[in-house]
Amino acid sequence: MRKRITKAVFPVAGLGSRFLPATKATAKEMLPVVDKPLIQYAVEEAVAAGITDMVFITGRNKRAIEDHFDKAYELEATLEEQGKKELLRVVQSVVPKNVNCIYIRQAAPLGLGHAVLCAKPVIGDEAFAVILADDLIDGEPPIVRQMVDVFAQYQCSILGVQDVPREHTKQYGIVSSTNLDTDIEKVHGIVEKPAPEDAPSTLAVVGRYILTPRIFHHLEHVKPGAGGEIQLTDGIDALMRDERLLAYRFNGVRYDCGSKLGYLQAQVAYGLRHEDLREEFAAYLKTVI
Repeated sequence: MRKRITKAVFPVAGLGSRFLPATKATAKEMLPVVDKPLIQYAVEEAVAAGITDMVFITGRNKRAIEDHFDKAYELEATLEEQGKKELLRVVQSVVPKNVNCIYIRQAAPLGLGHAVLCAKPVIGDEAFAVILADDLIDGEPPIVRQMVDVFAQYQCSILGVQDVPREHTKQYGIVSSTNLDTDIEKVHGIVEKPAPEDAPSTLAVVGRYILTPRIFHHLEHVKPGAGGEIQLTDGIDALMRDERLLAYRFNGVRYDCGSKLGYLQAQVAYGLRHEDLREEFAAYLKTVI
């Protein structure tokens, strides 16, 4: 019986230190790109892939995420009273009615691998997606939809990857692989943040994963690295020794919204395609370039 992906994990407990002081009292995932926070783009991507259970791994100062996806009774009542039907529709459509939001607290910032491991009680023995909201990826169909389709065919763990300049390999997990099919690679190894001269390729893992539940076994046995953190890359490297692991070259444009430059690039790109803003915004940009 072929398995389906119905659950997605969103690790959102990070401190967002690169965006201080903006993230001093709010989650970096709540930073808006035009008129929607990063985490909403991520959830919409999951919904477009047929995922119905959204599992948020949260930490301190992340209450805004829970509030964003909760029902806002007072706001909705006010908008309805004022006859602002379109704004009311926008607020009520943040989470489709068939979607469940589940929140798990990561008590200490012990790394991405530990954040994923925190989801084990909810995920159980199912394959699942992991989506990093600060990697905003614009694709059609949406990237997780593309990866779910690949999973439907191969029924194994899949890493979302893209080629990066060799001088940037020290910022990513880098895979060594051989081509299996169009845009699909069989992974033989993965190295965390290698120096350019040591990188086995320029194929970098970015913030999209489909993982089988076997990953939890390996994350439970990974030795913590610097700062006591459990690295997801180490768990995936061990998983690869048990099961086939694929890398998928997704079709889309990625904006690294964990960096200030990437965040600004996303603002420009999404502003230029916003239905209500694009013409005026494009005209404005011409005056400043």
